[in-house]
Amino acid sequence: MQAMEAAKALAQAIQESDEYREYARLKTEIDADAGIKALVNEYKRLQTAMQMRVLSGQGMDGEEAQRFQSLNMLLFADSRTSGYLMAEMRLQKMMADIFGVLTQAAGMEIPLPV
Repeated sequence: MQAMEAAKALAQAIQESDEYREYARLKTEIDADAGIKALVNEYKRLQTAMQMRVLSGQGMDGEEAQRFQSLNMLLFADSRTSGYLMAEMRLQKMMADIFGVLTQAAGMEIPLPV
């Protein structure tokens, strides 16, 4: 089997996985509520900004860290948003594991930031 054919089969397997199906179902629910969707997007934006600051050796901005913590508590207190965020994390973990298998098969080393 050619590599591209295998990649397409892998893409299909991912879309048929329990992790993906649960994520897609919950994402549809979150996307249907503009207010919740905006909160989740802001949470993800702050999360990424904080991670980038940490990776670049900068300290976290106090105001953004406080806003992130408040959103974290709010979103994980609601079963819809916490379920969605946890499903997204499970899908990301599966994708990271797949990426690890592929990079190892290619003989590549991709160091993770400390």
